[in-house]
Amino acid sequence: MFNDLSHHENHVENSLLGQSTEYPQQYSPSVLYPIARSLGREHIAHAEQIQGLQQGTDWWHVFELSWLNPQGIPQVAIGRLHIPAESPYLIESKSLKLYFNSFNFEQMSREKLIATVQDDLSSVAAAQVKLELFDANQLDVAQLMGQCLDHLQPSKIEYHPNAQLLQKKADATQGEFYYHSNLLRSNCPVTSQPDWGTVFIRYQGQAVCEESLLAYIISYRQHNGFHEQCVEQIYADIWQQLQPEKLMVYAAYTRRGGLDINPCRVSHLDWLPQPVRLARQ
Repeated sequence: MFNDLSHHENHVENSLLGQSTEYPQQYSPSVLYPIARSLGREHIAHAEQIQGLQQGTDWWHVFELSWLNPQGIPQVAIGRLHIPAESPYLIESKSLKLYFNSFNFEQMSREKLIATVQDDLSSVAAAQVKLELFDANQLDVAQLMGQCLDHLQPSKIEYHPNAQLLQKKADATQGEFYYHSNLLRSNCPVTSQPDWGTVFIRYQGQAVCEESLLAYIISYRQHNGFHEQCVEQIYADIWQQLQPEKLMVYAAYTRRGGLDINPCRVSHLDWLPQPVRLARQ
């Protein structure tokens, strides 16, 4: 049974972000800090009418993951978390970093580690979280998918999100399109540190003006928002402004603090891709 966290003040200003903190020397699930997804979604107009806004997965890669086996020998692995988009809470990244480092001197089997992490994170997210472990050299680097937008020249450049930048092509061409851009940049809403990412967009419907799509992606350059919130805003704006038949938005953000975050939202579950790791992550 997941914990009821509704009584917590799950606001980012109460989290560990931007604060000087000590690394725990023993297993410390209490450092985990949930943030209500509703805090971001309440700023999206008519969010309840957007198909797929809460459908998908947040994949996290955990690169600073080490514990002791039952004989006291250090173990290392790369972790991949699967956090469902419908979970009421996301988990603040610094608290997750501290949590994983709290295992550094804990003796347990690989199976016990997986079970412990899944139980703890599921309790905090209030939904079922899955952990996969990969050996240190096992996680392959994937190739980029879809047509790259980055060589295009938009007619208008802005640095704050503006859904009105998104335009359909005038010729009303219908089809399925797959794009990516490496130019996604936003800022942490607490520390103002820049977050860099590659965004993938799979789209079925009347063709989008590709220059306008790139202009829209660029417009996040001075935006303050968590990774998950940025992806949901991109998804919502494309859905509402362009009215596609099907849509996927997937952002692969670069690593910070030993973690990278990769939120994905889909209108149809058969469009949910396999998680990837890119070269610059």
